[in-house]
Amino acid sequence: MTLKKSTNHDELCYPFIYEHSYLCDFEIATDELCNHIGGIIGLLPEGCDDIATDLDQLQPLIYHLNGSIRGRLAIAETKLQWLLERYHVYQKEVADTINGFVLPRGPAPAPQLHLARSAAKKAIRLMVRIDQEGIAVPDILHRFCNLLCNFFFVLTLCLNQRAGFIEQPFISKSYGRLSK
Repeated sequence: MTLKKSTNHDELCYPFIYEHSYLCDFEIATDELCNHIGGIIGLLPEGCDDIATDLDQLQPLIYHLNGSIRGRLAIAETKLQWLLERYHVYQKEVADTINGFVLPRGPAPAPQLHLARSAAKKAIRLMVRIDQEGIAVPDILHRFCNLLCNFFFVLTLCLNQRAGFIEQPFISKSYGRLSK
């Protein structure tokens, strides 16, 4: 049996929900990512106005990312550079902390940021699949998403450090130390 769209618009959550392309999955993943950011903003502790401001600016960019394959490209190089600059600010703040993978822990909203990081990875993987389907994916989009992953990770370190939480490093027995 093939599922079909209802003709009743009240029974249709998204116009492309019955598509077979990975493009719809990408749009749903980026919608989920945007929702994660909204939840994280509401959980930020006092004294994190810098992070709140950055996430407030980032959230609409994620919805622009959402439509930038099916519709017009809405992520500009200037926005990628802004995110890179903000990433470097937080990177400097935690320069003396862990330099590797950590267990995704800490007080809220650090775990939620780890989930956002994973959601950004899902979006990247879906862009890979969309590209394999022959749909053009602008280069800036996967670059932006990869930077998002790193940005969310460094934010977790910042929030945990500000809260006095001690990170638990994770050393893989499967991969060991990867050499460059």
